[in-house]
Amino acid sequence: MGGLALIARELGWEVSGCDANVYPPMSDQLAAAGIALHEGFDPEHLPDDALIIVGNALSRGNPAVEAVLSRAMPYQSGPQWLAEAVLADRWVLAVSGTHGKTTASSMLAWLLEDAGLSPGFLIGGVPLNFGVSARLGSGSFFVIEADEYDTAFFDKRAKFVHYRPRTLIVNNLEFDHADIYPDLASIQRQFHHLLRCVPGNGRVFTPQGVPAVEEMLALGCWTPRETLSVTDDEADWHARLEDAGGTQWQLDAPGGEQLQVSWGQRGAHNVANALGACAAARHVGVTPRYAVSALERFLGVRRRLELSGEVNGIRVYDDFAHHPTAIASTLAAMQGAADRGRVLAVIEPRSNTMRMGQHRAALAPSTAHADEVFWYQPKALGWSLEDVVDSSPVAATISEDIDELISRIVDQALPKDDVVVMSNGAFGGIHQRLLSALAQRHQE
Repeated sequence: MGGLALIARELGWEVSGCDANVYPPMSDQLAAAGIALHEGFDPEHLPDDALIIVGNALSRGNPAVEAVLSRAMPYQSGPQWLAEAVLADRWVLAVSGTHGKTTASSMLAWLLEDAGLSPGFLIGGVPLNFGVSARLGSGSFFVIEADEYDTAFFDKRAKFVHYRPRTLIVNNLEFDHADIYPDLASIQRQFHHLLRCVPGNGRVFTPQGVPAVEEMLALGCWTPRETLSVTDDEADWHARLEDAGGTQWQLDAPGGEQLQVSWGQRGAHNVANALGACAAARHVGVTPRYAVSALERFLGVRRRLELSGEVNGIRVYDDFAHHPTAIASTLAAMQGAADRGRVLAVIEPRSNTMRMGQHRAALAPSTAHADEVFWYQPKALGWSLEDVVDSSPVAATISEDIDELISRIVDQALPKDDVVVMSNGAFGGIHQRLLSALAQRHQE
């Protein structure tokens, strides 16, 4: 919603909004753009002459929603407004999947930007090469992070069906969003609805040999498809890792072209994201050789293994991982770094799916690549993490208080350790609080 506000502002609209608990980096972007942000949902925040764009987090009973309906104000969902106001005359490149959407779409937008194509984009994070999560762009292309979450309280379709891409990446497909989808099959149907919208002269890029994706494609695909893999050299686009951390790898592109990549990103999951970005970029004319050169200048994304700071050789990272697969991928990427010590994982399970307990059995195994895990038990979680700790493959503890959690981490952290903080929320500002506590201990 913040990204849509930025784009609307670029189009010349006067924009304001109301929300609850907005935190950086989005709050900083809105302030820099001169967009007024009201805390809470008081109907007084709604101008009489406004078009109201309703976010999908709001439902009936919300004071602002009830005021919009009672006052018969014009309203739309964010995806509908974007489709009509921006995407109608653009070549849309959409990045979908359970994991990696933000990073892969950031990479793709950067590859097009570096090639001089000036794309527009809407991304659920802040690519460091751009410094903003959304922009209108001046070229023909628009890159969008295509989310399968529902659109609005009055439109229960997945958001991404509004985008009608010509170029589509499906990164992966797993069960998530248990608050709106009962099972994997229902999510596969939504992805197939998206696939139905891709024209025959478009292109679809999917991972090679992933059962959930193949089952979805078996429902019907009317668009040429190319496959991606970091393990199967039969895929159209294949990556060969040359070190455990994924910082050196070889891209095998269609036609037999082989290109070396040395970049600042880490992990096999990021190599997989890059494969999709390179493939989609070639669909709009960016050669693999040029794409590889641009990848080496890709700076990453805020809150995706972002280094928050370092004290006495202890590095604190901020990561958005909030699904067991993403947690496992992030921790695997941290292993094996030269001249580093242990990996300490600090995890807050706070997504809607986590609160429902859908992933609780997979949480303990997801931390196997850590040396020690510090779990935070949010009050809203609704179930205890004790079983997760009891079955943990590595040393693990639970804290219900952030100050206590910070104290435990400070007591355990040693020079050269990497502390990876994982949450899809602000986590009580723990990153800077932890760095301050580490600095205080070092000073003492």
